[in-house]
Amino acid sequence: MSFESIRASDVTKYIGRPNVLLIDLRSKEDYLKGHIPTAVNIPYDDLEYKVSTLKPSNLLIFYCDRGHISLMAARDLIKHGYQIKSLHGGIRAYQGKLV
Repeated sequence: MSFESIRASDVTKYIGRPNVLLIDLRSKEDYLKGHIPTAVNIPYDDLEYKVSTLKPSNLLIFYCDRGHISLMAARDLIKHGYQIKSLHGGIRAYQGKLV
């Protein structure tokens, strides 16, 4: 199994769609400073404890600050049968701070 990295310009087509869960892997403090609409906050350090609350039938889109943590999370969960996409460049790319 593998996962797909998506561009920041593509993430908007997933916002608000049924069976899609945007997951912000940053700290609660960073999440509260700004996040992608409809995203839920599950800090990366808490992910292994919260994974049982995630439905394998949903598409999970992970993002973090710059994209490195979301890649690690995607690699961890893809082994367990989850459908996952990772936002290339993270929230910074989404906010237009990275090309």
